[in-house]
Amino acid sequence: MEHDIGRGGPLSGVRVLDLSAYIAGPYGCTLLADQGAEVIKIEPPTGDNLRKYPSTLEAESRAFLGVNRGKRGLVLDLKQREALDVLLALVRQADVLVHNFRPSVPARLGIAYEQLREINPRLIYCAVTGYGETGPNKDKAGYDQVLQTMTGMCTLQGPGEGPPEVLYGSVVDYYAAALVASGVSSALFAREKSGAGQYVGVSLLRSALTMQSARMIWADSEPKDVGRDMRSGGITGIHPTREGYLYLSANTPHFWKSLCELTGLDALAADERYDTVRKRAIHRDEIVPLLHAALAQRSALEWEALFGDAVPCAAARSVEDMFDDPQVLAEDMVARFDYPGVGAYRGFKHPVRFGGTPLPEPFAAPAFGEHSEALLREAGLSDAEIDGLRATRAVL
Repeated sequence: MEHDIGRGGPLSGVRVLDLSAYIAGPYGCTLLADQGAEVIKIEPPTGDNLRKYPSTLEAESRAFLGVNRGKRGLVLDLKQREALDVLLALVRQADVLVHNFRPSVPARLGIAYEQLREINPRLIYCAVTGYGETGPNKDKAGYDQVLQTMTGMCTLQGPGEGPPEVLYGSVVDYYAAALVASGVSSALFAREKSGAGQYVGVSLLRSALTMQSARMIWADSEPKDVGRDMRSGGITGIHPTREGYLYLSANTPHFWKSLCELTGLDALAADERYDTVRKRAIHRDEIVPLLHAALAQRSALEWEALFGDAVPCAAARSVEDMFDDPQVLAEDMVARFDYPGVGAYRGFKHPVRFGGTPLPEPFAAPAFGEHSEALLREAGLSDAEIDGLRATRAVL
């Protein structure tokens, strides 16, 4: 399928070469595609490893489809000079290049920033690494849960004195993706003023610590083991009901009072022993059993309806419920896609809304090498040249 590069959105007309794999780099490029950029996903002959992840879809990994919407696909074997020449031709026409190679790899492939800026000084070059470009860990492989564990996230997630627990959902990767999109966009804005491209560095280590900025405060007068848990404790959290579970947040005096009134626990609201979040956390063993007894009178969905906007809450749902959720649909967050072997499916779209630059409708992630021939023709290669590249498997 051919796609117009001027698809609308604030980044319409920006061309991005995505050489990254897994989640952080690719989803960062998808966020750019969501905002109108033309993104070309360039994979090695073995493909993005995310294609091989477990999935109940037989034709393609669910993770790959979700992370790579809105891109065209090209397969290049950059270990062959002819394929590298194709990439360099694309670099000359590109605005942005994103990769997640370890720091020592790009120069060996001939695509380090210092090499590419010689042929395109306006190029925004974004490198996604595990630990950054310097330091003792710079050449180590970095993955989401490795960085979670290293930076204290798992320790704080675990229960009290219990073992550390992973935060599932690739939170470090997805936050790094947001840093990729924002960092690249800022560099594009700077280029409008200076005319020059630049290097943009995003690491999973930076992502993991950025997410913990409220914890990354250590006064000189404090000991090492100062408490850094941001959870308010006590009432705020997930509670059982007659049927299902309900998350409650009652940190403000107004919401605490409303919770007590609507659950029939008015006496708690009037008790000065419980009139602050800190006091309620201290006395949680007195309050929580009373709250659980009250919540046992209705289901989670019934409490959610009763509380309305008087008490911030949510009944625990599955992600499948989001496809038809009235609020999600009202915000136009679900699109229909089509993918070879999978057929029609629904997926997420439009993470950001713009009032003055309507966003393009997204399209499905590329099948392996789906747009190779079209992209080579756009780069000016002849039929004979394309046939030659295919014969040596420099291009698939």
